Amino acid sequence: MKAAVFHKAGQISVDTVEDPRLLDARDVILKVTSTAICGSDLHILNGAVPQKEPMIMGHEFMGIVEEVGAEITNLKKGDRVVVPFPISCGTCFFCTHDASPACEHSNYKHYGPNGDLLDQKGAALFGYTDLYGGYSGGQAEYVRVPYADISPRIVPDHLSDEQALFLTDIFPTGWSAIDWAQLKGGEVVAIFGSGPVGLMAQKAAWLNGAGRVIAIDPLDYRLAKAKAVNNVDTLNPNEVDVIEAIREMTRGRGADVCVDAVGFEPERGFLDKVKATVNFEVGSMKVLDMCFKAVRRMGTVSIVGVYGSPYDNFPLHRIFDKGITIKQGQAPVLNYIDKLVELVNENKVVLDDIITHSLPLSEAAHGYELFDKKQDDCVKVVLKP
Repeated sequence: MKAAVFHKAGQISVDTVEDPRLLDARDVILKVTSTAICGSDLHILNGAVPQKEPMIMGHEFMGIVEEVGAEITNLKKGDRVVVPFPISCGTCFFCTHDASPACEHSNYKHYGPNGDLLDQKGAALFGYTDLYGGYSGGQAEYVRVPYADISPRIVPDHLSDEQALFLTDIFPTGWSAIDWAQLKGGEVVAIFGSGPVGLMAQKAAWLNGAGRVIAIDPLDYRLAKAKAVNNVDTLNPNEVDVIEAIREMTRGRGADVCVDAVGFEPERGFLDKVKATVNFEVGSMKVLDMCFKAVRRMGTVSIVGVYGSPYDNFPLHRIFDKGITIKQGQAPVLNYIDKLVELVNENKVVLDDIITHSLPLSEAAHGYELFDKKQDDCVKVVLKP
């Protein structure tokens, strides 16, 4: 089959590789009909998340069931499904306590309680390095889905792939960021980053009763997309002091909720890069620091942007003094997916309005370049095997 394969930092190509096969009675083989490039994939492409061996990329995918393992009773050949990005066994302590991203069994290579830099990670993720299980991803013609009796969800026939695809990751991730804040109604929610996850968090904020949603991003075309599809207020940090602007919008208090949908690879200046080098840091936590400043006292900061290293001068003093609640981590997709499928099915939310580029799988390398370098006003790339 054809698949988008990571070889080394900066190099992804579409190669001919072996077809996947059933390895366990709880597996299915999926014929992929749509897959997408995620911002997290760029961390691998750029070498910020290490991967030594060639690996099939992609954790946002859906398709048609082609083969089923002997113990699979909930799916049959021909079923059309979306597949959540964390791989969950469904039976361990964490999977049975609504904490599937901490599954004890799926990441057989590097699971552990410590959460170290290069070992003792959480649940396995599709196409996301050996640290997270080493499973082949879905940017391919076919993919093996383990524990397929737990995660995949059948897609209603009348929904297009584009309408349903983002139920795999970015919509549940954006939803998590808002759900963690437990909105009561009328809150001001400031979302840092208007890439795909930030755009989904904006949608989730309105659906959960926010009174005002503010999008922050240094790229005007992404702010224009946010305004067009989500009807939000926008702030560009290259044009205004974002912290002061948010306080002016909230009678000096700050936002009730701040969401970091950027993570450790924001736009950075020379001095910020020097600091990171001196302190042996990967990337920067400058967006997170802005969230801590912009949120009101006793407010909530949700972190769904990826962070992969410790940081010097972590502002614990500010977090303590302001009484900030922090929630973060991989999205517990299984906690939300059934509700979110219904929201899409009932046309209460539109997800495909963020797609800017749809390409054949054979052009995956070009899609990565568009997304990584933010060319041609690229917001979200969908690949068609």
